Amino acid sequence: MADAEDIGSTMEMIESLWILFLAIVFCSTADASHCSIDGLPLVRNITELPQDNYGRPGLSHITVAGAGLHGMKEVEVWLQTFAPGSGTPIHRHSCEEVFVVLKGSATLYIASNSNTKYPGKPSEFRIFSNSTFHIPVNDAHQVWNTDEHEDLQVLVIISRPPVKVFIYEDWLMPHTAAKLKFPYYWDEKCYESRVPAAKDEL
Repeated sequence: MADAEDIGSTMEMIESLWILFLAIVFCSTADASHCSIDGLPLVRNITELPQDNYGRPGLSHITVAGAGLHGMKEVEVWLQTFAPGSGTPIHRHSCEEVFVVLKGSATLYIASNSNTKYPGKPSEFRIFSNSTFHIPVNDAHQVWNTDEHEDLQVLVIISRPPVKVFIYEDWLMPHTAAKLKFPYYWDEKCYESRVPAAKDEL
């Protein structure tokens, strides 16, 4: 029969192992929690979701519902705010995109020339509060806040997440020279190590 000293020693060892186990679990979930849907409430406060500019001055991006953060498979929803004089790069992606303008005004530039060698001169459209528009698959486009005084805030819905973005230096850059950015800035933490290279669908 074990004496009290052996039982006490065994209990201390079990307690130490339990503390070590909890520390390991806590550390691993702290790193993964940004990209884990486990424990996320069904109803979330947008102001409590991660927000960042991802190195792009004038941008505020929130992934409201995303592939990496929330396990979405068919659509992804973003809330983006652009300060006056800021906007997106010229880019295209192999998914559909819908914008709802919540406030502000801006200019949409779009070149529906995905069958040519380069985007070419874009058409320009004024966008404004309560307007909506969609971007077809692989059409090069850019949204720019041309208002000098007010932020542009848009709700963006994309299909087929995570988004694979091809970025252009200008409207005459060949499609084949556009630089692939995948995973995109707000998806990097979740996808960097586990998604194979994206293929251009043009």
